[in-house]
Amino acid sequence: MVRPSLALRSGLWALGRCPQPTAPSPQRFLRVAALLSSWVVLPVNVWAASGSGVRLWLPEAVTTTAPDIDRIFYLILWITGAIFVLVQATLLAFLVRYRRRPGRRAAYTHGNNLVEIIWTVIPTLILIFLAIQSQRVWATVRGTPPPVDLHVEVVAEQFAWNIRYAGADGLFETADDLTTINQLHVPVRQTVLIHLKSKDVIHSFFVPQFRMKLDAVPGLTGRLWLSATTTGEYEIACAELCGLGHYRMRGYLTIETPEAFHAWLQAQAAEEMVSDTFQSGKGV
Repeated sequence: MVRPSLALRSGLWALGRCPQPTAPSPQRFLRVAALLSSWVVLPVNVWAASGSGVRLWLPEAVTTTAPDIDRIFYLILWITGAIFVLVQATLLAFLVRYRRRPGRRAAYTHGNNLVEIIWTVIPTLILIFLAIQSQRVWATVRGTPPPVDLHVEVVAEQFAWNIRYAGADGLFETADDLTTINQLHVPVRQTVLIHLKSKDVIHSFFVPQFRMKLDAVPGLTGRLWLSATTTGEYEIACAELCGLGHYRMRGYLTIETPEAFHAWLQAQAAEEMVSDTFQSGKGV
Protein backbone atom coordinates (compact mmCIF):
# COMPACT_ATOMS: atom_id res chain seq x y z
CA MET A 1 0.00 0.00 0.00
CA VAL A 2 0.99 3.59 -0.61
CA ARG A 3 1.01 5.92 2.36
CA PRO A 4 -1.68 8.65 2.23
CA SER A 5 0.82 11.49 2.43
CA LEU A 6 2.80 10.13 -0.49
CA ALA A 7 -0.39 9.38 -2.39
CA LEU A 8 -1.58 12.95 -1.86
CA ARG A 9 1.67 14.41 -3.19
CA SER A 10 1.72 12.02 -6.13
CA GLY A 11 -1.89 12.87 -7.00
CA LEU A 12 -1.02 16.49 -7.64
CA TRP A 13 1.33 15.46 -10.46
CA ALA A 14 -1.09 12.78 -11.65
CA LEU A 15 -3.83 15.38 -12.21
CA GLY A 16 -1.54 17.21 -14.60
CA ARG A 17 -0.26 13.99 -16.09
CA CYS A 18 3.27 15.08 -15.35
CA PRO A 19 6.07 12.67 -14.44
CA GLN A 20 7.16 12.31 -10.86
CA PRO A 21 10.03 14.65 -9.88
CA THR A 22 13.41 13.00 -9.75
CA ALA A 23 16.54 13.83 -7.80
CA PRO A 24 18.61 16.61 -9.39
CA SER A 25 21.34 15.26 -11.63
CA PRO A 26 25.02 16.28 -11.34
CA GLN A 27 24.75 18.01 -14.72
CA ARG A 28 22.11 20.32 -13.33
CA PHE A 29 24.37 21.34 -10.45
CA LEU A 30 27.19 21.98 -12.90
CA ARG A 31 24.97 24.24 -15.02
CA VAL A 32 23.96 26.23 -11.94
CA ALA A 33 27.61 26.53 -10.87
CA ALA A 34 28.59 27.75 -14.34
CA LEU A 35 25.84 30.38 -14.24
CA LEU A 36 26.92 31.64 -10.81
CA SER A 37 30.58 31.79 -11.81
CA SER A 38 29.69 33.86 -14.90
CA TRP A 39 28.26 36.54 -12.61
CA VAL A 40 31.72 36.90 -11.04
CA VAL A 41 33.90 36.42 -14.12
CA LEU A 42 31.96 38.78 -16.42
CA PRO A 43 32.40 41.97 -14.32
CA VAL A 44 36.09 41.17 -13.88
CA ASN A 45 36.54 40.79 -17.63
CA VAL A 46 34.66 44.02 -18.30
CA TRP A 47 36.87 45.87 -15.80
CA ALA A 48 40.05 44.37 -17.24
CA ALA A 49 39.03 45.16 -20.83
CA SER A 50 37.86 48.68 -20.13
CA GLY A 51 40.03 51.07 -22.10
CA SER A 52 37.70 54.07 -22.09
CA GLY A 53 39.30 55.68 -19.04
CA VAL A 54 36.27 54.95 -16.83
CA ARG A 55 37.42 53.21 -13.66
CA LEU A 56 35.11 50.41 -12.60
CA TRP A 57 37.14 49.55 -9.51
CA LEU A 58 39.07 51.63 -6.96
CA PRO A 59 39.84 55.24 -7.90
CA GLU A 60 43.38 56.37 -8.57
CA ALA A 61 45.71 56.37 -5.54
CA VAL A 62 47.47 59.74 -5.26
CA THR A 63 49.20 59.72 -1.85
CA THR A 64 52.16 57.88 -0.39
CA THR A 65 49.96 55.95 2.06
CA ALA A 66 47.20 54.97 -0.39
CA PRO A 67 49.10 51.98 -1.90
CA ASP A 68 49.60 50.53 1.60
CA ILE A 69 45.85 50.76 2.24
CA ASP A 70 45.15 49.17 -1.16
CA ARG A 71 47.52 46.29 -0.41
CA ILE A 72 45.82 45.40 2.88
CA PHE A 73 42.44 45.73 1.14
CA TYR A 74 43.44 43.35 -1.65
CA LEU A 75 45.00 40.95 0.83
CA ILE A 76 41.74 40.73 2.79
CA LEU A 77 39.76 40.49 -0.45
CA TRP A 78 41.84 37.58 -1.77
CA ILE A 79 41.75 35.68 1.53
CA THR A 80 38.00 36.06 2.00
CA GLY A 81 37.41 35.38 -1.71
CA ALA A 82 39.43 32.16 -1.58
CA ILE A 83 37.55 31.03 1.53
CA PHE A 84 34.22 31.86 -0.13
CA VAL A 85 35.09 29.83 -3.24
CA LEU A 86 36.32 26.92 -1.10
CA VAL A 87 33.16 26.91 1.03
CA GLN A 88 30.84 27.15 -1.98
CA ALA A 89 32.75 24.42 -3.85
CA THR A 90 32.51 22.15 -0.79
CA LEU A 91 28.81 22.90 -0.48
CA LEU A 92 28.28 22.08 -4.15
CA ALA A 93 30.25 18.84 -3.85
CA PHE A 94 28.20 17.80 -0.84
CA LEU A 95 24.96 18.61 -2.64
CA VAL A 96 25.97 16.35 -5.51
CA ARG A 97 27.50 13.53 -3.48
CA TYR A 98 24.89 13.34 -0.75
CA ARG A 99 21.81 14.13 -2.81
CA ARG A 100 18.68 12.06 -2.37
CA ARG A 101 18.84 8.81 -4.31
CA PRO A 102 16.49 5.81 -4.38
CA GLY A 103 17.42 3.09 -1.89
CA ARG A 104 19.93 5.23 0.02
CA ARG A 105 19.27 6.24 3.62
CA ALA A 106 20.77 9.15 5.48
CA ALA A 107 23.46 8.41 8.06
CA TYR A 108 24.01 10.25 11.34
CA THR A 109 27.44 11.57 12.28
CA HIS A 110 28.43 13.22 15.54
CA GLY A 111 31.32 15.22 14.08
CA ASN A 112 35.09 15.18 14.12
CA ASN A 113 37.07 16.94 16.84
CA LEU A 114 40.22 17.18 14.72
CA VAL A 115 38.37 18.87 11.85
CA GLU A 116 36.71 21.31 14.26
CA ILE A 117 40.09 22.22 15.77
CA ILE A 118 41.57 22.77 12.32
CA TRP A 119 38.78 25.07 11.10
CA THR A 120 39.02 27.03 14.35
CA VAL A 121 42.81 27.41 14.49
CA ILE A 122 43.28 28.39 10.82
CA PRO A 123 40.81 31.36 10.89
CA THR A 124 42.34 32.46 14.20
CA LEU A 125 45.83 32.54 12.69
CA ILE A 126 44.52 34.40 9.63
CA LEU A 127 42.84 37.03 11.81
CA ILE A 128 45.99 37.51 13.91
CA PHE A 129 48.05 37.94 10.73
CA LEU A 130 45.57 40.48 9.32
CA ALA A 131 45.48 42.36 12.64
CA ILE A 132 49.28 42.73 12.62
CA GLN A 133 49.35 43.87 8.99
CA SER A 134 46.47 46.31 9.54
CA GLN A 135 48.12 47.77 12.63
CA ARG A 136 51.27 48.50 10.65
CA VAL A 137 49.28 50.37 8.01
CA TRP A 138 47.23 52.18 10.67
CA ALA A 139 50.41 53.29 12.48
CA THR A 140 51.71 54.78 9.23
CA VAL A 141 48.46 56.50 8.25
CA ARG A 142 47.37 57.79 11.65
CA GLY A 143 50.69 57.89 13.49
CA THR A 144 53.24 60.68 13.73
CA PRO A 145 53.62 62.30 10.30
CA PRO A 146 56.93 63.10 8.64
CA PRO A 147 58.25 66.68 9.00
CA VAL A 148 55.40 68.93 7.91
CA ASP A 149 55.90 71.36 5.01
CA LEU A 150 52.44 72.97 5.06
CA HIS A 151 49.66 73.40 7.63
CA VAL A 152 46.10 73.87 6.40
CA GLU A 153 42.98 74.45 8.50
CA VAL A 154 39.72 73.05 7.14
CA VAL A 155 36.54 74.12 8.94
CA ALA A 156 33.35 72.35 7.89
CA GLU A 157 29.92 73.92 8.17
CA GLN A 158 26.51 73.43 6.63
CA PHE A 159 27.22 73.18 3.71
CA ALA A 160 30.72 74.25 2.74
CA TRP A 161 34.41 73.72 3.43
CA ASN A 162 36.23 76.79 4.78
CA ILE A 163 39.93 76.54 3.93
CA ARG A 164 42.53 78.63 5.79
CA TYR A 165 46.24 78.99 5.06
CA ALA A 166 48.56 80.59 7.59
CA GLY A 167 50.33 83.75 6.51
CA ALA A 168 53.97 84.71 6.87
CA ASP A 169 53.80 84.38 10.67
CA GLY A 170 52.87 80.68 10.36
CA LEU A 171 49.90 81.09 12.71
CA PHE A 172 46.17 80.66 12.14
CA GLU A 173 43.54 83.24 13.08
CA THR A 174 45.81 86.22 12.34
CA ALA A 175 45.45 89.14 9.96
CA ASP A 176 47.64 87.69 7.22
CA ASP A 177 45.72 84.42 6.86
CA LEU A 178 44.48 83.41 3.43
CA THR A 179 40.96 81.95 3.30
CA THR A 180 39.00 80.23 0.53
CA ILE A 181 35.71 78.38 0.31
CA ASN A 182 35.60 74.87 -1.17
CA GLN A 183 39.01 75.35 -2.81
CA LEU A 184 41.89 73.34 -1.35
CA HIS A 185 45.29 73.58 -3.06
CA VAL A 186 48.29 71.50 -1.94
CA PRO A 187 51.77 71.05 -3.41
CA VAL A 188 52.82 67.67 -4.76
CA ARG A 189 55.49 65.61 -2.98
CA GLN A 190 55.28 67.71 0.18
CA THR A 191 53.85 66.74 3.56
CA VAL A 192 50.62 68.58 4.33
CA LEU A 193 48.96 68.48 7.75
CA ILE A 194 45.22 69.22 7.71
CA HIS A 195 43.63 70.55 10.91
CA LEU A 196 39.96 69.57 10.63
CA LYS A 197 37.20 71.30 12.61
CA SER A 198 33.43 71.78 12.47
CA LYS A 199 31.28 74.81 13.19
CA ASP A 200 27.96 73.08 13.69
CA VAL A 201 27.32 69.35 13.19
CA ILE A 202 29.39 66.26 12.43
CA HIS A 203 30.82 66.27 8.92
CA SER A 204 33.31 63.89 7.31
CA PHE A 205 36.24 64.94 5.11
CA PHE A 206 36.66 62.34 2.37
CA VAL A 207 38.80 62.22 -0.76
CA PRO A 208 38.49 58.75 -2.34
CA GLN A 209 41.90 59.04 -4.00
CA PHE A 210 43.49 59.45 -0.55
CA ARG A 211 41.83 56.27 0.80
CA MET A 212 41.28 58.24 4.00
CA LYS A 213 38.28 59.74 5.74
CA LEU A 214 38.16 61.82 8.91
CA ASP A 215 35.15 63.08 10.81
CA ALA A 216 34.90 66.76 11.67
CA VAL A 217 33.41 66.90 15.18
CA PRO A 218 32.29 70.16 16.83
CA GLY A 219 34.64 71.11 19.64
CA LEU A 220 37.46 68.82 18.48
CA THR A 221 40.36 69.25 16.08
CA GLY A 222 41.20 66.24 13.95
CA ARG A 223 44.51 65.95 12.16
CA LEU A 224 45.16 64.23 8.86
CA TRP A 225 48.48 64.23 7.03
CA LEU A 226 49.11 63.48 3.39
CA SER A 227 51.85 63.59 0.80
CA ALA A 228 50.55 63.64 -2.75
CA THR A 229 52.44 61.75 -5.44
CA THR A 230 50.80 63.14 -8.57
CA THR A 231 49.17 66.35 -9.74
CA GLY A 232 45.51 66.61 -10.64
CA GLU A 233 42.08 67.86 -9.64
CA TYR A 234 39.81 65.84 -7.35
CA GLU A 235 36.61 66.18 -5.37
CA ILE A 236 36.22 66.62 -1.62
CA ALA A 237 33.07 64.91 -0.41
CA CYS A 238 31.26 65.07 2.90
CA ALA A 239 30.73 61.43 3.84
CA GLU A 240 28.42 62.17 6.78
CA LEU A 241 24.75 63.07 6.42
CA CYS A 242 24.85 66.60 7.81
CA GLY A 243 21.48 68.10 6.87
CA LEU A 244 19.16 68.83 3.99
CA GLY A 245 21.92 70.42 1.91
CA HIS A 246 24.34 67.52 2.39
CA TYR A 247 24.18 66.65 -1.31
CA ARG A 248 25.75 69.97 -2.32
CA MET A 249 28.55 70.03 0.26
CA ARG A 250 31.32 69.49 -2.23
CA GLY A 251 34.82 70.91 -2.36
CA TYR A 252 37.57 70.86 -4.96
CA LEU A 253 41.11 69.69 -4.38
CA THR A 254 43.97 70.76 -6.64
CA ILE A 255 47.34 69.04 -6.36
CA GLU A 256 49.97 71.05 -8.21
CA THR A 257 53.68 71.66 -8.38
CA PRO A 258 55.22 73.75 -5.55
CA GLU A 259 55.85 76.60 -8.00
CA ALA A 260 52.22 76.63 -9.17
CA PHE A 261 51.01 76.37 -5.58
CA HIS A 262 53.01 79.40 -4.42
CA ALA A 263 51.89 81.36 -7.48
CA TRP A 264 48.28 80.55 -6.59
CA LEU A 265 48.87 81.66 -2.99
CA GLN A 266 50.28 84.99 -4.17
CA ALA A 267 47.36 85.52 -6.55
CA GLN A 268 44.84 84.77 -3.80
CA ALA A 269 46.65 87.10 -1.40
CA ALA A 270 46.56 89.90 -3.99
CA GLU A 271 42.82 89.35 -4.56
CA GLU A 272 42.14 89.51 -0.82
CA MET A 273 44.18 92.69 -0.51
CA VAL A 274 42.18 94.33 -3.29
CA SER A 275 38.94 93.13 -1.72
CA ASP A 276 39.91 94.44 1.71
CA THR A 277 40.92 97.81 0.22
CA PHE A 278 37.61 98.03 -1.61
CA GLN A 279 35.66 97.18 1.52
CA SER A 280 37.58 99.74 3.56
CA GLY A 281 36.98 102.44 0.96
CA LYS A 282 33.30 101.53 0.77
CA GLY A 283 33.03 101.78 4.52
CA VAL A 284 34.55 105.27 4.52
